[in-house]
Amino acid sequence: MSVQSPRYDRANLKPGIVHIGLGNFHRAHMAVYLDDLFNLGLDHDWAILGAGVRAGDARMRDALKAQDCLSTVIELDPAGKSCRRVGSMIDFLPVEPDNASLISAMSRPDIRIVSLTVTEGGYFINAATGQFDPTAPEIVADAASPDAPATAFGAIIKALKMRRAAGVQPFTVMCCDNLPGNGHVTHAAVSGLARLSDPEMADWIDANVAFPNAMVDRITPATGPRERALAASFGLDDDPVPVTCEPFRQWVVEDIFPAGRPALERVGVTFSDQVHAYEMMKIRILNGGHAIIAYPGGLMDIEYVHEAMANPLISALLDKVEREEVIPFVPPVPNTDIPAYYDLIRARFSNPEVADTERRLCLDGSNRQPKFIIPSVRDALAAGRSARGLALVSAMWCRYCAGTTDSGAEIAPNDPNWDALQALALQAKDNPQLWLNQRSIYGDVADNAGFAADFTHWLNSLWAHGTANTLKAWLAE
Repeated sequence: MSVQSPRYDRANLKPGIVHIGLGNFHRAHMAVYLDDLFNLGLDHDWAILGAGVRAGDARMRDALKAQDCLSTVIELDPAGKSCRRVGSMIDFLPVEPDNASLISAMSRPDIRIVSLTVTEGGYFINAATGQFDPTAPEIVADAASPDAPATAFGAIIKALKMRRAAGVQPFTVMCCDNLPGNGHVTHAAVSGLARLSDPEMADWIDANVAFPNAMVDRITPATGPRERALAASFGLDDDPVPVTCEPFRQWVVEDIFPAGRPALERVGVTFSDQVHAYEMMKIRILNGGHAIIAYPGGLMDIEYVHEAMANPLISALLDKVEREEVIPFVPPVPNTDIPAYYDLIRARFSNPEVADTERRLCLDGSNRQPKFIIPSVRDALAAGRSARGLALVSAMWCRYCAGTTDSGAEIAPNDPNWDALQALALQAKDNPQLWLNQRSIYGDVADNAGFAADFTHWLNSLWAHGTANTLKAWLAE
């Protein structure tokens, strides 16, 4: 089987972007769009310098540097797999505790965009307030040592200070993480951290630095033995970090780039002033849909997402919750048929080639539930409508966090706060309200008597009758 290689001379690429966080999603999304653009012979001065701010990023750097920063990306189309080597990244900066190399690179005039994929939980948001949390230990540490920052946001501030002092235009900060209002969230983190040590610099950032909002979408499973075997089937058995992904991808971005940008509209990126509409549709329907099917599959010992979609109970759960409690509260989206978009999501979830795991979907519920599920609950309740199905979804998350499946199999820790969640989930078996009292997750939803009653009913049923019987009972309603 053939492997598509870059059709451009990588030796002639020049950097224009520093990207922090070289995980699978970035390498199958932004890096691919730029590779496509470079293949058209365009914008060869917008190549990527990769970067990381955590010790674990050094392993990715070693792996990618060993293969000249090329990434193997395998698209898993049921009609036939395809493989390409993506060449849009030309270097990976050293990973250092004080981020000195990263700061130096970002201070260069040729770097006009700094982009990030540091995970949904990496923006120091207080889930109860939805605002930047200045009391997070990492933020407190960076505020105390602004010249040797450990976080990406501290490094960005330091680089912006250096550019300002040198009379160099600030770069645009572009978040590529899956967050509502991700540009606003990133702005809050950068400005909020700066304000702790240098209020005047924070004011300058507010007035001069662009933080465009963006909606990003592509399903990219974690890399494991299967993915490495797929790469080897294409003759690439020397790559320890190949990326597999579905054929579908989407990127919608606000066109706010004072220092310039690559012509990504030439390769399918949508530039729009209504990113929020696309974003809400995706977060509520796709990410919310992932959460809906994650925990019943996890509790029923189902390994893969496409197997969960083939289960008639889980498939019906997804349909009923999406059509009755999620989609009715998704506002119109430009040039988009929302029911057809949901049908597309179902097809993407059902793609057997992707082999995405239920465990990956169950990961980090304490960060994902308040972003992907609770907003739909809040909207339904505010409209006087039922959120009974969403209460069942939340009860299944609680039951999952108790640490065993319906068969009694142990669930390995699967959340940054797993120990605390497991202890609380076991207490909630006898007092379900204890789970809802997590204000950082539920906020004022915990005070809604109807939702609390539904949650209690379903959690009791899950413990007494199991997931399959509980789903049957709800679907029978």
